[in-house]
Amino acid sequence: MLLVALAASGCTPPAKEPPRPIVVAAPPTRADVWQAKASAADINRIRRVATGWSTGLAEARSAGFGNEMKTEGKLLDPDASLPRPAPTPGIYNCRMIKLGREKPKAPAYEKFKPFFCHVGVDHNTFTIIKLTGSQRPAGRMWEDDAPTRLVFLGSLGLGSEDEVLNYGDDPKRDMAGVFERIGPFRWRLVIPYPQSGAQLLVFELTPVPDQPKE
Repeated sequence: MLLVALAASGCTPPAKEPPRPIVVAAPPTRADVWQAKASAADINRIRRVATGWSTGLAEARSAGFGNEMKTEGKLLDPDASLPRPAPTPGIYNCRMIKLGREKPKAPAYEKFKPFFCHVGVDHNTFTIIKLTGSQRPAGRMWEDDAPTRLVFLGSLGLGSEDEVLNYGDDPKRDMAGVFERIGPFRWRLVIPYPQSGAQLLVFELTPVPDQPKE
């Protein structure tokens, strides 16, 4: 009996360790991706795009441009964005409207001459560049958690420069905004609180009817 007891005591299985907790990190959201690339200042600008709209429109109306703004229809309607904002790559007719004053005596509403811009795709992200003029915004458009917009992060090309700087190369030239679809074959790029001043820059994009053949 003593031998059996000793043998039994030597075969007692060790106590089981309590299960270790498993930490599962949530996958990054679409907003996490572009916010990891954007500066804190530009993240703040994009968060305040609604305020930029209200302030810019109010300044333009108080300066007597209410009727002129109405003729723009959905382009200057802050709530006009539609689902599926992704554009079709190609050449676009573009034009820009500036809302709000950059200085006390500056115009509160300005329209600029039309120009051409190009939308492309590079490494699974849309790109956009203004093709002509002394100031040429260019950058990438990233998916966002909001289903009605893409987020634009880019920079401003100047003068006769052959290449546009990448976003972040020169923070003084960085630009950030939202890209939205506002109708059939009609998009807009909205830049809140641009570094050049004003409250809002609004670019309208409509595809060129006869696209160049590759």
